[in-house]
Amino acid sequence: MPVLKKTNYPIILNLLGTLLLLNSFFMFLCVPVSLYYDEPAYKGLAIAGLITFITGLSMFITTRNAKKNVAKREGYLIVGVGWIGMALFGTLPYILTIPQLSEAAQQANQMDLTNALFETMSGYTTTGASILNDIEIMPKGLLFWRSLTHWIGGMGIIVLTIAILPLLGIGGMQLFVAEAPGVTADKLHPRITDTAKKLWVIYLLLTFAQAILLKVFGMNWFDAINHAMSTLSTGGFSTKNASMAYWNDTPILQYIVILFMFIAGTSFVLNYYIFKGLFKKVLKNQEYIFYLSLVVVITIISTLVVHFYGQPSHTTITHPGVSITPFGEQYFELESAFRHSLFSVVSVITTTGFVSADFTQWTPFLTVIFFALLFSGGMAGSTSGGVKIIRHLILIKNSYSEFKRLIHPSAIIPVRYNEKAVPLKIVFNVLAFFMIYMLIFIFGSIIMALLDTNINPDYDQVISSLSVTASSLGNVGPAFGKYSPVNNFADMADAAKWFTSFLMLLGRLELFTILILLTPVFWRK
Repeated sequence: MPVLKKTNYPIILNLLGTLLLLNSFFMFLCVPVSLYYDEPAYKGLAIAGLITFITGLSMFITTRNAKKNVAKREGYLIVGVGWIGMALFGTLPYILTIPQLSEAAQQANQMDLTNALFETMSGYTTTGASILNDIEIMPKGLLFWRSLTHWIGGMGIIVLTIAILPLLGIGGMQLFVAEAPGVTADKLHPRITDTAKKLWVIYLLLTFAQAILLKVFGMNWFDAINHAMSTLSTGGFSTKNASMAYWNDTPILQYIVILFMFIAGTSFVLNYYIFKGLFKKVLKNQEYIFYLSLVVVITIISTLVVHFYGQPSHTTITHPGVSITPFGEQYFELESAFRHSLFSVVSVITTTGFVSADFTQWTPFLTVIFFALLFSGGMAGSTSGGVKIIRHLILIKNSYSEFKRLIHPSAIIPVRYNEKAVPLKIVFNVLAFFMIYMLIFIFGSIIMALLDTNINPDYDQVISSLSVTASSLGNVGPAFGKYSPVNNFADMADAAKWFTSFLMLLGRLELFTILILLTPVFWRK
């Protein structure tokens, strides 16, 4: 008979209570924003914060004497349960605020539990997919909460917790490893709490820097702060229906967002080195070189195609006030072709999901390329989702090494990364990750085709199902077909929304953190 392992449940509840207290703090931050704009929505935000605060405080107090040891098992449970708990309570601002809005706003943005969970999970996992039909009619306090879910989910709720409340001792590393994206979790300091603090300081400084630049070059403070939070988290929620296409007449704003999307898709360890002036460490990093090369090469290809082969056309938009064209007259100019190509490439590779143009209409050739980019992701240690560049790099290197081993079967030929041999454990982990990722993508696409029965004949259900599965699992946001950058997810069947929310969580926590909770071996001695 399998025996359940002894689990330190009090510390799990204690940390979940801590997370809810932090969540309530961010909810309360939205109240003054709502009051500043004289919105009745402040009541719903305040009640949501109060409910979350009381629940979190109760859990924290009743388990305050819990032993502070966190083993691997508790670490995975805290991360998994913590993200689910945060998402569930994160729905409260939507559920309690929407009924206070005008009838037109309620009809445009219907918000039941399914839609609220979808929007919240998309926020925390920095996916950026939305069910809101008219974003600009929403109260600014609620839009601020929407962007905040991106921001706190970008660097990681758990990392935030161990940065502010060093309660876990050496066990804190278990939480960091369970949540930190990528193959390994590099440490800048021997103490994990100091590492988390440094990462959050960099994250905060970059957010402020981008917000100031956006304000200086034309955005108001509200739009600048919200877009900065969405950019550094590689999330993609915008305060405008047309996303960054709203500022197509202000190219400098789009270039600023491009720069910070690229920075956010870079490992924050490398960003730390840049802050310290250690540029040689950055330029010698093979993952960074591969990441930069990928952006440059695909941008050049896209620019040439858009510039020389783009045909003026128009797309029917379902969003009120949205005017995005796949190829307008401006796309014939080289600068516009370059800017929108670079913007779209960086946005998809970093899984940010901001939109300046409908890249799904840029010829079948580019459509295939952008579909492939859904499986890319930024660097390990960045806020982006997806497979991550380092895994692709290790897979390529290992495949090349296999050719060498065929020729020299007796030779010991290790996989080398940054001039160091990669342990076989890491190589096997990467291979297992790829296999599981592709299996989930295949079976997820089949399930999505079965569940999403609301796709009308005007759209290809195969393309829609494949792309939305890849986009959700990679935390990208926009997909193809029915869920292209000029559409949203409001019409998706409820069952499909729940499944898509699960895929978002699965992708954000790098598959294993959630899947391991579903295996019998996790619960046995």
